[in-house]
This record gives sequence, structure tokens and C-alpha cells, in this order.
Amino acid sequence: MSALSERPESPGVGAPVPHESATLHVTGTALYTDDLIYRTKDVLHAHPVQVPQAHARVTALRIAPALRVPGVVRVLTAADVPGVNDAGVKHDEPLFPDEVMFFGHAVCWVLAETFEAARLGAAAVEVEAEPLPSYVTVREAIAAGSFQGASPQLVRGDVEAGLADAGHVFSGELEFAGQEHFYLETHCALAHVDEAGQIFVQSSTQHPSETQEIVAHVLGRASHEVTVQCLRMGGGFGGKEMQPHGFAAIAALGATLTGRPVRVRLTRAQDLTMSGKRHGFLVHWRVGFDAAGRLQALEATLTADGGWSLDLSEPVLARALCHVDNAYWLPHVRLNGRIVRTHKTSSTAFRGFGGPQGMMVIEDILGRCAPLLGIDPMDLRRRNFYRVGQTTPYGQVVRHPDRLDRLWRQVLDTGDVITRQREIAAFNTAHPHTKRGLAVTPVKFGISFNLTAFNQAGALVHVYRDGSVLINHGGTEMGQGLHTKMLQVAATTLGIPLRRVRLAPTRTDKVPNTSATAASCGADLNGGAVRHACEQIRVRLAPVAATMLGTSAADVRIVDGVARGIGAAAGIEWDELVRAAYFQRVQLFAAGFYRTEGLHWDSSVMQGSPFKYFAYGVAAAEVEVDGFTGAHRTRRVDIAHDVGDSLSPLIDIGQIEGGFVQGAGWLTLEDLRWDTGPGAARGRLHTQAASTYKLPSFSEMPEIFNVMLLTDAAEDQVVYGSKAVGEPPLMLAFSVREALRQATAAFGTASTSVDLASPATPEAVFWAIERARAGDGRGGAAGADLRPGVETPAMPPDLGRIDPAVSRA
Repeated sequence: MSALSERPESPGVGAPVPHESATLHVTGTALYTDDLIYRTKDVLHAHPVQVPQAHARVTALRIAPALRVPGVVRVLTAADVPGVNDAGVKHDEPLFPDEVMFFGHAVCWVLAETFEAARLGAAAVEVEAEPLPSYVTVREAIAAGSFQGASPQLVRGDVEAGLADAGHVFSGELEFAGQEHFYLETHCALAHVDEAGQIFVQSSTQHPSETQEIVAHVLGRASHEVTVQCLRMGGGFGGKEMQPHGFAAIAALGATLTGRPVRVRLTRAQDLTMSGKRHGFLVHWRVGFDAAGRLQALEATLTADGGWSLDLSEPVLARALCHVDNAYWLPHVRLNGRIVRTHKTSSTAFRGFGGPQGMMVIEDILGRCAPLLGIDPMDLRRRNFYRVGQTTPYGQVVRHPDRLDRLWRQVLDTGDVITRQREIAAFNTAHPHTKRGLAVTPVKFGISFNLTAFNQAGALVHVYRDGSVLINHGGTEMGQGLHTKMLQVAATTLGIPLRRVRLAPTRTDKVPNTSATAASCGADLNGGAVRHACEQIRVRLAPVAATMLGTSAADVRIVDGVARGIGAAAGIEWDELVRAAYFQRVQLFAAGFYRTEGLHWDSSVMQGSPFKYFAYGVAAAEVEVDGFTGAHRTRRVDIAHDVGDSLSPLIDIGQIEGGFVQGAGWLTLEDLRWDTGPGAARGRLHTQAASTYKLPSFSEMPEIFNVMLLTDAAEDQVVYGSKAVGEPPLMLAFSVREALRQATAAFGTASTSVDLASPATPEAVFWAIERARAGDGRGGAAGADLRPGVETPAMPPDLGRIDPAVSRA
């Protein structure tokens, strides 16, 4: 084990401690950005002026009527921007656009004494706009040639030769929807300017440094004139990685122009209609298997719905291509990626960042092809697992593939899967109108930012004369428990009790140039930086302790707040040691830095080793489906997950449970619906409230939910041997979708191949059952929705049908 991975005696990491803000959360005393307005005097409230057209050119903007509304102070327009009128890192997101690019696009903002006055003022603004052609669906955009960004290709081997040599070749299509983040706290920012002209922005952001950068260039200022702080977020899930910047810029611009604090806080409807979502994809594929069911070749074209601007679509697409393989060896691969521009809110980061979409391709293929090959889906998956020495299609060696086998066996054994399969078969035989299904699926997810430069972090640690410790790092807290883990890392490295350490909010004037808290790297990066800072302080204290103990500095150990020489009984209390160090003029603060080593990536050829390691997991899910309605419930879930040597087991188990449920929501419940008709409401998001957008709730939780952490799995060259846990568990929910596929197939014959829509809502499952009963191999591919003007996964009659173009038994 490397020094970074080794744990000292009596470590604070690994202890099952509660979330550091748990008590504040459950008592309602935790402060979020919008709570700060009640502690701020003379706050102005901002409200957007949204244009109800999918695509239009603004021909007139009259703000005078708004200024006559009582309480309205100012209307912000493009003319007020002293710097750059853009809120995106790709410079394609005008803060005040003259071309409306999606239904509800804001063209100006009203500032008023109260939120209601701002709302009335926004309603009074007169906007004239000339309609322009719009593309709401991926298929419309493809037909119109509406593409944006790069079109990467990932290639290994000779796909045509692999398909020609394959014993069985199938082709098909897959279309699946995006997902709304639906964090509890909507986008929010509060800005004010001090007497020196310094701009201070409180923002609900996963990326304070980038928010700082965007605010600065909108205002025409240097970054050192802008400070951004993130107290905490009420959820983020990737939706606050890029999207908060514009809202923070509006607040900062208003504050600089009026000299008063300005608050931007979106209503739920505004947040749903103005902010980005998970990328939906349309996929065309061909796949070849040998006679034993082993994958030989895969060709696929993945078309991502980028929405109106590029945002993070290029790296999302790259990660999707890098995760099409999931846990499976693919000898010959050709993957093509492209991004369409549609007139909808911009697609953005979402937990998994393209990984779930890429894995969906191969999991769907295996689920659909297994019955046609006459192989049990569980067996088909396992026989295609990566083995030692094999590499991904992009050339990275797959380390520890044996962990997949360990996890698989653990789930099958502890979940009694084989016995339950027999019980399910008996149940299905006895119940013609209700069927059950059980599926087991794996996850292999790469950890690190694809862009190597982002894999760095900083931290600042202060030890005060009384022995108390304050840490500050570049990561943000959105409920995932990052701060809890950083407290444990600091306590472990310094060798002191957890209660002696406190954590300060994330802000750019303490730790600069930070990367987003994303890509599941928060603990790896910031933990490495916190440890580095604490190690510097510990090294400085060792000679002080050695002198007091009469021993060598190399023999000093600090454990549970007491410094001792090796083998000695007598020791010095931490507080006494710190006081002595102060009077000896020893520096008691340190800046830490960490960069992930061993990464390299060439995006031009999609080759390299972009990930520090892979996180593994396996899930078994059992579902029950009603043949009359398509309604389904998840009866039981068993998960075994690899988190390395856990920094904080309670936090990690919570992340696994939450990620799994969020994934199940994406795959079975959360159905984004846009108006695709030709009328005035074209492009309008229909599902813009919790009443129309169904989220997972207690009723969707598995009746039995078992989560196990893989033991003896410490990861070398990672802080204290741990592994990331934020994103990988989401993809364990493929087990639910595959169990639904098997339950649906049970309404047909043994060889029924079910093409299941995504999300697999009860409606979609019902139509799949009807097709299975009728013997149609598509199994109700589209979950056809006949409501006019509503986008559905509906496809032409032959779409989604697996075409056994070549079948050599």
C-alpha cells in the first residue's frame, strides 16, 4: 500500500459516524442560501421575464410598463452588462438573449422590493418575438441537420470482421429520456457589494470557482474582485455544476447597479422550465455473439439531445462512449457519438454524467438478445465479464476485475437468488395475470474527470493555540456527506478526536481554482488535499513532541489526541503540544494540494487511461407486475458494492441507497413530456411540477432492501484506501429495469424478447405485456402514447425490433 492509502492506529476514518449536519437537517436549523435573505437588509428580489415560444427572434422589448409597477426598482437588460453578455463556458449562452432558444427562455430580469412586485413587473414587460423553426425531438433535429459540438469516435479492432465471424448478429434501436434533477432547493443566489467594490456572492453551486469566473467576466472584473461562497446545497446531482453561474451573475449585476443586495431564487416551475436536465439519447446498434454467447463485436451510434446550448454535452457524450462496455469485454468496437441541438432547456450534468446512458446501451442489448440466444440473462452477463489483463475499448487496463466475480457471488449467495428464481417460475406458472421477474446486473464505473486538468484540489487547515482545528477545502456539500468525510480525514491524519475539528463553508477566497464537486471525485481529491495539509502540520509538530518526550521525531506517534514515542506509556496531550509549538514559533497552519497521478487522455482519438480506478457493484432486483395495468412494485433488492476501504460507512450506505432509488426513478417513473405539436405551446414542458412529474417516494422503495459493502477491498494510491460512491450506485438500478423485462416476458413464450421503453412506466409496461401476449418480439417497444402533441418514445412500426440479420447457429 502507498503512504496515501495506509491507515494509522485508531483512525477516525472508517467509523460509522452520522452526517455532520444531520441534527441541523432534521431540526430545520440548517441554513441554505435563500435563508440568508432574512439576515440581510434591503434585499431586492429578481424575477425573470420568460418568453413562451420554443424558438423566436426578439424584435421589441419594452420595459417601461414594468417600471411603473409599484415596488419595481430596475429592469436588467443586455445594455446593462459591463463585461461579456454570456453565462456559459462555451460562450454560447447569452445572459440576456436576443434569440429565444427554448420555451420559457428569460430575456430580461426585474428587480423589486418584494418577490410579488418583481413578479408583477415581469408580467408587465412587453416582448415581441418573431417565431423561428424549432426542433423539439432528437429525430426532428437529426432530420434538420441540427448538430452542435464534436462528433467523437471510439474504435478498437475490426468491427466488420467481428460481425462477419459472429454466429449471431442482431441490430436495433434504443431511445430513452432525460431526467429532472428535482433537488429540494431550487437555484438560488444572493449577492452584495462592499464599500471597496468587492462582490460577494452566496450561491447554491457545485462549482464556486467557475461561478466566480462567470460572474467576473459578466461584470468585466478580475476574479480576485469576486468571492463566491457555498454554504451548503439542498441537493445538486450535477444540476448545479454549470447551471448556477447565470443566476449568480444576475444577482451580482443587480447588486453592482443598485448598490443593494439582490436575491435570485427560482420557483419550482421556473427551475423546471429554465434549468438543464439529464441528456436523453437515441441509439442505433449492431451486435455480434459467438455460438457460446460471448460478445464479438459492437457498432453503435449514440445521438445525445444537447438542448439549446452545448453546456457539458461533449464530456457527457465522451463518458457515455467510455461506458458502453460497462463490465463486459468487447473485442471489436466502433462507437460513434454526436450531439443534436434542440429547442429545449440545455441538457447538463446529472449523476453519472453520461455513464448511465452508455451502460444502458449494452444492458439493453444483453437483456433483449438473451432469450433469442436461448441463454439465461444472468449467465449471458457473467460469461462476458472482463478478465485479468483485458483492456477497455479506449485502452485502459481493467484492474481488479475479480471484484466483479466476488460481488456477483456475494449477491447470489446472500440474496438466495437461485432458490428465488425457482420460486418465481412456480409463481408465474400459477398466476396468469401477475408475473414476477428477478435480474442481476453489474456496474463498472470509471472514477476521475475525463479532462485531466480537473483532477486537482486544495485545502487550508488551521490549528489554533487551544488545539482546535478548522479546515476548509474546495469541495461543496450537497447532502452527500463530503464534509463529514473530510472531518474524518483531518482527525485521522492529525491523530486527534473528531470533536476537535470543525469545517468552514466552501469559498473562493480560501481555496482558489477548485474543480467542481462532481465525477464522484470529491472525497478522493479534497481528501488528498486535506491530508496533505494536515501531514505538514503533523511533521512540524513531531520535533516539538520529540524534544518534550526525549525521543526521536521519527518515533513520535499522535493517537487519540496524545503524542507518544513508540512503545512509551507516557505522552503529551494534543492541546499541550500545540501550545508548546506556538511558543516555539512553529507554523500551525498549512495549505494542502492534491493531484491525481497516472492519468492521460487523448480526446482526439478517444484513447488513454482517463480514470484512476473503477468502482464496481452488483445488484439483484425482484419485481412484480400486474398484467391488467402494467403497475409494478419492487419486492426486494440486494446490493453488494465496492467502496474500497470506506471512509465513512454510514455515509456510503446512504449514498448507495439514494443512488439506486434515483436510478430506478429515471428508468421506471420519471417521464419528461414536452409539447411537440404545431401549436402555440410547442416546446412547452408539460411536466413542470411534482403533480405531473412522478418522483420515487416511500411507496416505490423496495420492500426488502439489503446493502453490503465489499470487504478486503482497499484501493491503493487513494486517500486511506477508499473509493468513490456518489455516482456508481445509480446504475445498479438497471437490475430493476431488467427484472421488469423478465416479468413482462413471462406473459409470452420462453423466447420472447421484450423491447422495454424507458422510462418503463406502468403504461409502457402494459403495452409491452400486450405485445408479449401477442407474440410480437418488440414486446410493446414504444409504450405507445396516442396523446397528440406529446413527445413519447414512440417509434415507427419497425423501430426497436431486433433484426436477426445474420443468425448462424
